[in-house]
Amino acid sequence: MITLDFRNIELRLRQEDGKTRVFDPIRKKWLVLTPEEHVRQYLIGFLTEKLRYPNSLTAVEKAIQVAGLSKRFDLVVYDRTHKPWMLVECKSPDVPITETTLHQLLSYQGTVQCRYWLLTNGHQTFCADAGNPNDIKWLTELPPYGV
Repeated sequence: MITLDFRNIELRLRQEDGKTRVFDPIRKKWLVLTPEEHVRQYLIGFLTEKLRYPNSLTAVEKAIQVAGLSKRFDLVVYDRTHKPWMLVECKSPDVPITETTLHQLLSYQGTVQCRYWLLTNGHQTFCADAGNPNDIKWLTELPPYGV
């Protein structure tokens, strides 16, 4: 398991219509702050501010086809050639990271095909290097961008 330090990650928040909203710097819009969105936005801040993953090569909640169904991945980070590099699945903090979570990510992997897989609920974080499908390695820290 990997520990992510979200300290010093500041989210832009505002109140609107009795709801807390957060500004998504990738999608450039205000969103209702659900528990899962909270995790996603802290992770975006961590990846872009602390690890310097490029905002311009990060996609959030894009639709894909999985077994004929329309699904949405949480995050995909692309490499500098615009090839999918890291697939991310975020869960609410009260949802444990389990085999079910991994299977959800793997169903997206069949369409998106990324080298790295990241699963997090903000408390539990796991990242795998799937560059060699015959030897998937679970990492102890997130890879630097561009590996």
